[in-house]
Amino acid sequence: MNAADSSLLSRYGGNLPRYTSYPTAAQFSDAVGPEDSRAWLSSLPADQPVSLYLHVPFCDTLCRFCGCNTAVLRNADARAAYAALLHEELRRIIALIGPGRRLTHLQWGGGTPTTLPGSAMRRVMQAIRRDFDIAPDAEVSIEVDPRHLPPDYPALLHELGFNRASMGVQDLDANVQDACGRIQSWEQTSDCLDALRGAGVDSINIDLIYGLPRQDTAGVARTARAVASLRPDRLAVFGYAHVPWKQKRQALMPVGALPGPQARIDQRAAIDAVLRDEGFLPVGLDHYVSPRDSMARALATGSLHRNFQGYTTDSAPNLIGVGASAISSLPGGMTQNAVSSAAYARLMAHSADTLPVVRGVRLRPDDHVRAAIIEQVMCALRVNLGQVRARYHLSAGHFAPELSRLAPMVADGLVHVTGEQVQVTEKGRSFMRHIAAVFDRYLTADSATRHASAL
Repeated sequence: MNAADSSLLSRYGGNLPRYTSYPTAAQFSDAVGPEDSRAWLSSLPADQPVSLYLHVPFCDTLCRFCGCNTAVLRNADARAAYAALLHEELRRIIALIGPGRRLTHLQWGGGTPTTLPGSAMRRVMQAIRRDFDIAPDAEVSIEVDPRHLPPDYPALLHELGFNRASMGVQDLDANVQDACGRIQSWEQTSDCLDALRGAGVDSINIDLIYGLPRQDTAGVARTARAVASLRPDRLAVFGYAHVPWKQKRQALMPVGALPGPQARIDQRAAIDAVLRDEGFLPVGLDHYVSPRDSMARALATGSLHRNFQGYTTDSAPNLIGVGASAISSLPGGMTQNAVSSAAYARLMAHSADTLPVVRGVRLRPDDHVRAAIIEQVMCALRVNLGQVRARYHLSAGHFAPELSRLAPMVADGLVHVTGEQVQVTEKGRSFMRHIAAVFDRYLTADSATRHASAL
């Protein structure tokens, strides 16, 4: 955004969801519980594939900027015990959905999943391979921390079938790293990438963050250029979400050095320019990919999707979350497990077949309609509302209120509207969440304060 466009900041500030789901997690409540989860899982058609997400909420050190539900747990036996709970929760899920279900996407996230002992990781992965039919082209992915990856883990990951790893870099500047409590050298990053690729884990994702304390435009551009030289397959470029009311650790940073809205926009634009110049293709709100990556193909064919882990090539209609705080997305609704590992363990011990679900949301017909629209806006940067109406048998003029609310964005050059065809402009890419929010029937001025900065 250039100086001439700076007036947009006053009109499109505030906080908004990231729309990794609709309804968003802000709509979850304890009105949904374990019995709902059991019913929704049990009713999945036998021929429908699923994807799995396994959450490990442990790290070796805590980054001050992180908004995830994580804790430091150094005891190897306790980590192995948590892996045993994952194994047991999977057993209970298989009892509901049946063995041999086609699995199209498998992701381990956290936290840092590689904090689990290798033997524990092997047992869980062996159980998954025994109980699911993993598709030949399935993406099997894991998050790693370059500062704390055990030397034997890259070979283990290859042995267990992992074909993609995601690592955080965030920023290479020493002053920024000091402010954030994440000290990670260039050598640690490049050595980790080389070790993974050398072991046969060929596809690498790297995360960058802008809007951190002490960051400036020149610094984030240098980081982007250096990271691009490693030729990762995907990069995620996230705006730092300052939510100290949710994560008190964020208040430990020098928050007075946080960049303002215009500086954040400038930093985002600088990273964008570098990555495009290095040959990466922009994807949606915050991703960049190699033209050879499967996500580039999904973008070209209109088969890109978005879920709780962000942009994905996975087309399975059912996502099953396993572990503390993990979220499942099923046709009947969405559920979330107990957030802390201690609460998760207590619920798992409650009985031999209970699921550790503590909240969620039931999906109504209108939710499915709006979820489809928002996903198309966030993934394809366009949506044909006429086609959506036809698909869901809605009357003419059904989206007239939303089209009316888009009018100011049309005037600002953020979106083109032709009949019922809505197209996000390149200028509007940074405001994609604002455009998606037009179709969010739950969003109010009060609920917006529960989300992170929209820019």
